[in-house]
Amino acid sequence: MEIHELIVILGPTATGKTALAVDVARKLNAEIVSADSRQIYRGLDIGTGKDLDEYSEGGEPVPYHLINFLNPGESYNTFQFKADASAIIKDIESRGKMPLVCGGTGLYIESLLLDYHFREATKQEDFRAEAEGMDNQILARQIEVLGGTLSAEDRKNRHRLIRKLEVLLFSEEQKQTRESLKIEKLHVFGIDLPRDIVRRRISDRLIERLDNGMVEEVKGLIEAKVPVEWLSALGLEYRYISNHLRRKMSYPEMFNSLETAIHQFAKRQSTWFRRMEKRGVEIHWINGQLSNDKKLDAIVSTINNQQIK
Repeated sequence: MEIHELIVILGPTATGKTALAVDVARKLNAEIVSADSRQIYRGLDIGTGKDLDEYSEGGEPVPYHLINFLNPGESYNTFQFKADASAIIKDIESRGKMPLVCGGTGLYIESLLLDYHFREATKQEDFRAEAEGMDNQILARQIEVLGGTLSAEDRKNRHRLIRKLEVLLFSEEQKQTRESLKIEKLHVFGIDLPRDIVRRRISDRLIERLDNGMVEEVKGLIEAKVPVEWLSALGLEYRYISNHLRRKMSYPEMFNSLETAIHQFAKRQSTWFRRMEKRGVEIHWINGQLSNDKKLDAIVSTINNQQIK
């Protein structure tokens, strides 16, 4: 599969990625493909920072994809993201518009940029760890996406499904026949902010979200029979607030633990993106303290210069 041109805007949480992506999308006639592993779920709004008004504020609404398309409790993984995002990007291109990937889930973004599972960008032990979290239906879907065939017996045998998918992903013979993902022109931008500013933004935003009903959001999900174990597995807001609602921790304990966990999460995101650079992804870092207008100008100027080369 060939993608002619792709823009990516990435960065840790609380760095203003979405607002900037919307500005860039309006300027360059783009549509946004979200790379956020939690905004895919309906009803997880405050805790994931899913401010959909950002896509329509300040001008013509900007189309977005891979947000609000699954119900809480449904499973989704990197395999599915790569397949879904690739298809959406090709569709955007076919309509004469620019695809723009925006998000902070490093694994999702890396799966596209390093063409996960279509060349030696992943290790088999990484695959096995992820495969254990997939149900049989998802495993079967991935096998079929990659051109494999399944008998009725295969579909019932979890060990066989994992083994078949592993062969499809990693055997040399299969690698030679599978279509790889090729991006002709790639423009990757990261928002760079000093850590103390990111920490302050995270803390201020956490207070704001709690004031705006984040605890009530999680309570409503639990009352709607969304499994608490599933919410806890999402981590961060949904884990700690679920624990608070189950009286496993007081409100102050929940707040302090959650604040620390989000700070640590932002640090891990930054580390992931720096690792991507070491693996060959060129990231143009934009000063996050600039106004959005200046950040927009810097991005457009860089893209224009890359297109000239």
